[in-house]
Amino acid sequence: MTARNSVHMRLCVLAAAAITAGALALSACAGGAPGGSGTPSTPAPSQSAPAPSPSPTPSAVYKPADAKGKAQNVPLPVMPEAAKAETKEGLEAFAKYWYALMNYAYETGNLEPIRALSAPASSCAMCDKIFPAVEKWNSEGRWVEGASIEVHALQTKFTKTNAGEYQVAVQSQQRAGTLRNADSTVGQTVQETSMLGDLLVAKFISGGWLVTNVDRLGG
Repeated sequence: MTARNSVHMRLCVLAAAAITAGALALSACAGGAPGGSGTPSTPAPSQSAPAPSPSPTPSAVYKPADAKGKAQNVPLPVMPEAAKAETKEGLEAFAKYWYALMNYAYETGNLEPIRALSAPASSCAMCDKIFPAVEKWNSEGRWVEGASIEVHALQTKFTKTNAGEYQVAVQSQQRAGTLRNADSTVGQTVQETSMLGDLLVAKFISGGWLVTNVDRLGG
């Protein structure tokens, strides 16, 4: 063998060794054992971090009126489902809801919700007396502190009159309060009352109740 042939033989051996090593490396990357027929492993799917949950929007906090200012973020009373039915229970639930709207008006000066469920003030004795006072003490910077009405009991025989109306006897009590001027000075005080008796008259019209009159018993 010539020197040239000997060099050529050594180059071929080195080339074969390099090819074999490369094949083994590829086999190992594919998950197979060298010289074996292992099944290629499936790469684990990448797991992205879960998206952060949106932060809940903080609800406005109700703050009752005090000597420094009027009530804030007063929640509007929600009519209960029972108050939407022409039944004894529905009428009593509605009457209680009507008084809740009255308290809402005291705190906010907003009479629209209670007016929407009441006949014109000229035909409603209590509306005629209270609504103008609510408007006065919630205008020009004035406000009402306290003086809320608490309903203790309601009762109705649920007997329809010839005019299509029902009557509800209401026992309530007005809490002490202060009517404040714009500069926070006391304009008038409200004394807590003893138990009061009202007669609420309502009519069921077009699928809903309407207060036609509220008057003080024995007044």
